[in-house]
Formats: sequence, C-alpha cells, structure tokens
Amino acid sequence: MLLKAQDVKYLSRKIMEAGEIPLLWGHFGVGKTDLAREIAEETGRKLVILVISQMEPGDLIGMPSRDGERTLFLRPDWWPTDGNVILMIDEVNRAHRSIRNAIMQLLIDERIHNHFLPEDSWIIAAANPPDEEYDQVELITDPAFMSRFFHIELTPDPEEWLRWSKTQNVPDCVTRFIGEYPEFLSRDTIVSMRLELRPSPRSWYKLGRVFGILESDEIEKYGYVLAAGIVGPEAARTFMSKIQGNQLLPSPRTLLMELDDSILKRISQSDISGISASVMRITRHLSELDEMQVQEYFQMVPRIAGNLLEIGRVIPRDSFFSIIRHIVHQMEGEKGLKRALFENLLEELAMDHDVMKFLQGSHESAK
Repeated sequence: MLLKAQDVKYLSRKIMEAGEIPLLWGHFGVGKTDLAREIAEETGRKLVILVISQMEPGDLIGMPSRDGERTLFLRPDWWPTDGNVILMIDEVNRAHRSIRNAIMQLLIDERIHNHFLPEDSWIIAAANPPDEEYDQVELITDPAFMSRFFHIELTPDPEEWLRWSKTQNVPDCVTRFIGEYPEFLSRDTIVSMRLELRPSPRSWYKLGRVFGILESDEIEKYGYVLAAGIVGPEAARTFMSKIQGNQLLPSPRTLLMELDDSILKRISQSDISGISASVMRITRHLSELDEMQVQEYFQMVPRIAGNLLEIGRVIPRDSFFSIIRHIVHQMEGEKGLKRALFENLLEELAMDHDVMKFLQGSHESAK
C-alpha cells in the first residue's frame, strides 16, 4: 500500500504522540524533512535536525570535561532545553557505526551519556534506501536497532506535489510541465528498503501503544501499514485479518498434512495478498523444519506432495512454482535426512506433468 505524503505525515504524528519513533524511508528530495517541518509547525514545536552522516562523535555527545574525579560531557549546542521539540535524526543509515551506537542510547533511554532529553520530546528519523543511487550507504541489518522504529515508505505523488507547489509559488512553467509529464517528477518511485522486519515482544508492545490512541476507522485505514512497519508484513497480515474478523488460513503444517476441501475453498477465495502470505508461510516453514519435523515429514512425503499439488490447482501458477523453486533451493543447500526429504518430495511432485516441465526448464536455464 503506497501512502500519500499527507497520510505519512498523519501517521508519523500519531506514532510520536504515542511516544514511539517513525523512520521515513525515501529517496533524496521527496520531502522527508519538509514533512517533519510541517508537523513541527502544526504542533507548535521546534524542529532540531541532526544530519548524523555529517557528524563526529563529539558533535553528537559533546566534548569531555573534568568534574573533580569524574569526566562529564558538555551539552552540545543542539541539545533541546525543553520538551516542546521534534528531534529529527536524518540519514540514519549513512552514519558511522560509532554515531549509531550513541543514537541507540538516545532511542532506548532518551539520553546520551549525562544528557537527558526533556520530557515530552518527540523523535523522528529518516533514511535513504540502500540502492545503487547512494554511495557509501550501509545496509543496517541489526534487528535490535531497526526494531526501535516504525518503518514508513515515502514516495512522490505528482498530484500531491502539484497542490503543494501552488503554496510555494513554484513557477507555472514548472508546474505545467510536471502536470503534463508526471513521470519526470521523480525517477525513484519505488522505495526498496531491503529490510526483513520480524516480530518481537518489543515490537508488539510498540504497536499496541500506537493502536491504543487510534480510533477504529484509523485502524481500519492505516492498521496494516503500521503493523507491517514494526512486526513485518507476514505477521501484520495475520494480525489485521484476526482483528478485522476475517477467517484466517490454517497453519503451514495443516496445509501440508491435513488439507481438505473446505481449506481449499478458502484458499481459492483468498485475494493475492492472502495467497502470497500463505506461500511465504509454507516456504518459511519448510526452511525452518527441526529434526523431529523432518523425521515426521519424511514418512509423509506422498501426502505432502499431493496436498501441494492440490494447492497448486487453486492458486496462480507463479505462486505455486515459487514453492517448487524453494524446495529445489532447500535441497541443494541441505544434507542428510533433510536433503533426502526434499529430494523425495521433488520426485513425488515431478510425477505431475506441469511440475516436470517446470523442473526441466529450470534445469536447462541453469546450464
């Protein structure tokens, strides 16, 4: 779900009102800083922007000073003196690791060394996507760091930009051109974060804090985006289906071992996002089989293969073949009984003509 800038602004404000931290992902020039500035103006707060990719540790934590037998750090000039402030941590994924370590303390304890943020301070962060457009952008894979944020994508919208440009006295020659050729507003219309957000007790607590200040219609509209930005898309889909009263598909084990006509009917009636979630759950389940599950599944290969083929008849072929491709990949990377399980499973599946053709085509293309 692509959000308009006004939706991103609204969600960011709600997240900060709940005492949590939004992290805006977007290419340069899409308005991340402007968005923070608008929130500050609307709430009467002072905006303090820290471009931490350009900061040294001393800029962030202050210079050391002796106090008797202790070493204290002098308060840096940017440090807020009252809580009526929004602290924007910009380019969070372009900073040196030593800077991010200090920022981590700020996120956890709302302090850096002996400097404490005033009560009711708000924090918002921004990052550029780690793609080919940005040199020296380090992909942050530390889940402890990334789980401190609600991740929200910000992409440019031509209609919204044109409305905004009228308030900024942008010359007519520019606005007319963008109105006629909106594809030239930005070449970067997709934000590729390449993050794998995973649920944790902390992330569910944070999600609960934000949901706790939302009205039911706001949860209906924004719930999935918020949840996906803190617990990941798979958990978010399941969570939102549950609280919205939708009937959830069974567990991956049930799909593989206990498939029946009623479950098949529910799968066939699922939308593409529901099917994608089920495929993802099946492939992840196969990747994470423990020793006892491998032994159990090894004895039930014909049943599992038959159930997968039945599922393949009611979901898009590309989705089904992604499961087959995953099984091939798992077989090639395993050994022992687990490898034998996947080999036997592929042999059973290959008795189906379409699967055999797919496997043969994959083999030929790999040569």
